[in-house]
Amino acid sequence: MKLTSIFLKELQKESKVTRKMLERVPSEKFDWKAHPKSMSVKEVASHIAELAGWIPMVLSTEELDFASMDYKLPEINSTDDLMNLLNSNIDMAESFLKPDNEEKLSQIWVLRSGETIHSKETKAEVIRMVFNQITHHRAQLGVYLRLLDIPIPATYGPSADDTEFGSI
Repeated sequence: MKLTSIFLKELQKESKVTRKMLERVPSEKFDWKAHPKSMSVKEVASHIAELAGWIPMVLSTEELDFASMDYKLPEINSTDDLMNLLNSNIDMAESFLKPDNEEKLSQIWVLRSGETIHSKETKAEVIRMVFNQITHHRAQLGVYLRLLDIPIPATYGPSADDTEFGSI
């Protein structure tokens, strides 16, 4: 089995869980923070929604230089905006996880800030990190939702709020 097929299957499986989590984020809690040093609910949720967009970026570029990029947080004013961003990025990622991109997965991709190199890994390794980041920040968001008394969806098994666990 090709890595692109494995990654596509994982993206589709994880996207179901991510959708269940993000659709519960109430826009009236977007500014809430668990701690002054923490990201807000909106920042964490938006980051999760845009992470799948890293897959096409990694497969179509050689590097990302934080020093020269002009990043702007997407305009998110509602849960619908959040879901639209997520779905758009998932659709785009799925379109790149095709067999014709298989050979690109062994190419090196660099993450840097000017001359400082943060990582230099194969594109396959970076895509694996994207999935890890989605899971990591989704768990962070789960803690936020719990603290806000918002029910947590089942993910890899039932949650205390969602005992109905089917196939994800």
